[in-house]
Amino acid sequence: MNGSAVFGVRRHQVAATVERLHAELDSVSQASVWSMGHDEFAQTLTELTRLRARVEELELRVAAGAHRADIGAHVGATSTASWWAHASRQTPAEAHRRMRLARSLDWDHERTGDALAAGELVLEQARVIVDAVDALPSDLVDPELVQRAEAHLVGLAREHDARALKILGARILDHLAPEVAEAHERAVLEAEEARAAQRTRLTLADDGHGGCHGRFTLPTAQGQMLKKQLLAIAAPRHRAADREATGGEAPGDRLPLPQRLGQAFGEWIERYPTDRLPQTGGTNAGVVVTIPLETLMGGDRPGTLDTGAVITASQARRLACEAGIIPAVLGGPSQPLDLGRTRRFHSKAQRVAIGLRDRGCTAEGCDWPPGLCHVHHDLPWSRGGHTTVDDGRLLCPRHHARAHDPTYSLSHLPGGKVAFTRRT
Repeated sequence: MNGSAVFGVRRHQVAATVERLHAELDSVSQASVWSMGHDEFAQTLTELTRLRARVEELELRVAAGAHRADIGAHVGATSTASWWAHASRQTPAEAHRRMRLARSLDWDHERTGDALAAGELVLEQARVIVDAVDALPSDLVDPELVQRAEAHLVGLAREHDARALKILGARILDHLAPEVAEAHERAVLEAEEARAAQRTRLTLADDGHGGCHGRFTLPTAQGQMLKKQLLAIAAPRHRAADREATGGEAPGDRLPLPQRLGQAFGEWIERYPTDRLPQTGGTNAGVVVTIPLETLMGGDRPGTLDTGAVITASQARRLACEAGIIPAVLGGPSQPLDLGRTRRFHSKAQRVAIGLRDRGCTAEGCDWPPGLCHVHHDLPWSRGGHTTVDDGRLLCPRHHARAHDPTYSLSHLPGGKVAFTRRT
């Protein structure tokens, strides 16, 4: 059309140019390229990439203008980007993404827009530069430094693709303003660590079929520590030592890494020194395994954990082989169970024995585990009670407080449970 009038209205230069480009492309739509020489292939391909970048800059410039004109509202769309997605058959996510870039180039990134318009950048590079410059801390950098950062990244784009440019963009302050970069990095790391601490979670659930499933989120430092420790246990050299010691293949040998790491996690839990664990309920937070003597000697009767879980005889024997054994009959001279009136609080050995017997809080209907319970004297020590296993019982903190609350009465039930009733 060459800018001529159409229905009495003069075409805008950009609209007319787009129409001419369509016409030029129509003229080569059926042209064969097989006869092009090597040099022509190389030059034409790179020039087409440059041309695409220039057309994309023009597209974004028009998109920003359409947004300012609120084209979407004229046709009843929720936004110009939504209308653009529908009219051009882009996905809404991609149309909104391109519109955000268009508005950024239109508002704050003239240098990047000019470089894209000249074909000196490709679109991916332009997006990386905009993101890197927008991420600069506004409270630490002035406008002049922002312009220097953008110009520097545009220059780097002549030698680096978008992926390398993203890495360089993340460290741009290290090059232009090291003193600002240090303060910014410190603030970013502190914020990240604070968010990670708030997001720290661990969930565990037994599936009832011999397996326990869980998910966790840890701060980066603790996650890296755990990974390094597990990799050390799962390493081929460690497994080779196990194989040599056992005379056969080690568990997990030649298995996929996730499976080897899972086995290493189980081994890490088993081998962690229980005397270094914090105390809970008066004893170290170790798991107590109860096994009949005949099982220890080779029988088939299963073992029982103090949490109530049941394990096979073979696993109980393996744990007994690798751990110190605390007999279920805790009456030896080294761990006396009956302290009488010599001390008020139950010993660790007594707490273990009471935990094995009670399996948790003995208040009717309460399911608190033994490790979180207190040991309560059935006959209060202050009234002549004895510090023995027979005279002690597990109560959770709430029910232990209720046992000493005069507004409640305590009654003993068959089977060793107790019930609380509010006094009238």
